[in-house]
Amino acid sequence: MRADIIAAVKQGMIAIVQLRHRADFMRRRCGWLRLLPLALLASLSGCSGHQLRLLHPDGPIAATSLRLSVIDVLIMLCIILPTGIFVAISLWRFRAARKARYDPGFTHSVRLEVLMWGVPFAAVAALAYFSWRGVFLVNPYAPTALGQRKSLLAMPDRPGTGNPLVIDVVATDWQWLFIYPDQHIATLNTLSLPAGRNIEFRLTATDVVNDFYIPQLIGMIDVMPGMRTKDMMRADRPGVWQGFSADISGAGFSWMQFPTRVMTHAGFAAWVAKTQVAPRHLDYAGFRSIARPTIDLRGVTRNFSAVQPHLFSRIVHAAVKGATDTTPMFLTEHMRRDLARRAPYLSGYPHS
Repeated sequence: MRADIIAAVKQGMIAIVQLRHRADFMRRRCGWLRLLPLALLASLSGCSGHQLRLLHPDGPIAATSLRLSVIDVLIMLCIILPTGIFVAISLWRFRAARKARYDPGFTHSVRLEVLMWGVPFAAVAALAYFSWRGVFLVNPYAPTALGQRKSLLAMPDRPGTGNPLVIDVVATDWQWLFIYPDQHIATLNTLSLPAGRNIEFRLTATDVVNDFYIPQLIGMIDVMPGMRTKDMMRADRPGVWQGFSADISGAGFSWMQFPTRVMTHAGFAAWVAKTQVAPRHLDYAGFRSIARPTIDLRGVTRNFSAVQPHLFSRIVHAAVKGATDTTPMFLTEHMRRDLARRAPYLSGYPHS
């Protein structure tokens, strides 16, 4: 019996030695794997500003959201970094090879208590303050970030919403309709704005929930059928930015995008005058045609003049009463076949 125990111990020791040899071999053979994280970081250096759109805001709302996010990260680092450093120091100082002194009578340390409770308390207090400030700064209905620029430490000011341009946004399956009620025009799958002027969006949907999102100009907001929500923004300079739906809403979700063209005041006025004489008009019957499930593979855009008054309100009330359009089954499965047949729901506009 004793001999069996000794043999088992020897075999265990041999197995341990073999495992250590294998580990040393793999460490020498695969030492290059240590450089893999650095290689991954280097690969990110090729990301352009267009791919990291959130880090390149072009409006006060997006810029404020980015600043608040950076502040949140820095505050959290005040907890994460000291904790990581303390753990590393403890592991090094009290490692077995060092034979650190063991004090079984240790029960309390005022300095450690202050550190462990004081830093998290200060961090939570700072997060609470900036969260409270952020509620006012980027409040969709009255964002103070559109007013006079002040420090984030200042008290909330009245929102700068003088003479905003009102645009009604309607999300369908799977297109975007933008109605300019004061100008009596509308656009499909394209948004045009004047630079330097506050924009007030009134948003709704016809069927399912979508998210309206222009990363460099405005944060995402839910767009729901039968409900009207609001959002506000301003673009500081002319340019073209990409907007899209940020909520999976069906087969055509991936193509539910729209360019956002910001123009000078003179350029926007000229565009409005040109659109007001567009040959296509838009009433509720025409809207029901647009609202049919449509996958816009081509990026088709349309301009409409003589838009029916109060069209947005009628769309909201119709959704409340249950007006919907039947979505064809198996759209993605049959898309290749339907594309060859030029199916209407893939044409970008059912009755163009």
